[in-house]
Amino acid sequence: MQKSDRHQIILEEVQLHNRVLLTDLANILTVSMDTVRRDIKELDELSKLRKVHGGAISNGFNTYSDRSKEIFEQDSKVKIARKGVSLLQNGDVVMISGGSTNLELAKLIPRKMDLTFFTPSLPMAVELLNNMSNHHEVYLIGGKLSKESQLVTGGVSINSLTDITVDICFLGTGYLDYEKGITETDWEIAQMKKAMINSSKRLIALTISKKLNTVNRYKICEINTLTDLVTELDPDAEILKPYKSNGVNLV
Repeated sequence: MQKSDRHQIILEEVQLHNRVLLTDLANILTVSMDTVRRDIKELDELSKLRKVHGGAISNGFNTYSDRSKEIFEQDSKVKIARKGVSLLQNGDVVMISGGSTNLELAKLIPRKMDLTFFTPSLPMAVELLNNMSNHHEVYLIGGKLSKESQLVTGGVSINSLTDITVDICFLGTGYLDYEKGITETDWEIAQMKKAMINSSKRLIALTISKKLNTVNRYKICEINTLTDLVTELDPDAEILKPYKSNGVNLV
């Protein structure tokens, strides 16, 4: 495979999943880890992505200060966010993680609705604060903050969630599969998301359809744990039928 082709595939994977591991890229490209490291280094030097320990993240991953950055599949994510907003009810207590689609949701939150938000994501907390009104309250869950994901993880944050019960959880997701469930690349993030689910009455995933039928290392939950799956597609789309068969409401 030519280097230009490898670079294109790497960029597509990073844009789609926000964070990818070197080992996964080596398997996808069927090349050595050293080759992937060189490719990542070159793409980082070209400012196409950001090189991090063990992998790479997209330039727009959990960024909130620079709104000029291009967002992958932004039109689809805005469409999904609008659908997600329609699921909110006045008075809801909402748990919400980070991720570009959830950040689009935060920008569209109706200012007149009385809503309370809990989030372990620093970018999400800032986005909610930027858009909040006198009708909103925002709580940032405390704990160890991951430099790469800007998400709080660890025992302190997980324990604090045992004292919270929310109406809705908007869970940022990188990998969804109707057989393997929702999975994650990072063990600590997976544990944090499990705790978020356990604190929630209703679990909603907002995701572009390109993430469907993808799997990674660490399982968060079975797919039928999801209450609602929100994509840019019509709910009757063929690719969504297995999810409906597993009891997931399609929006």
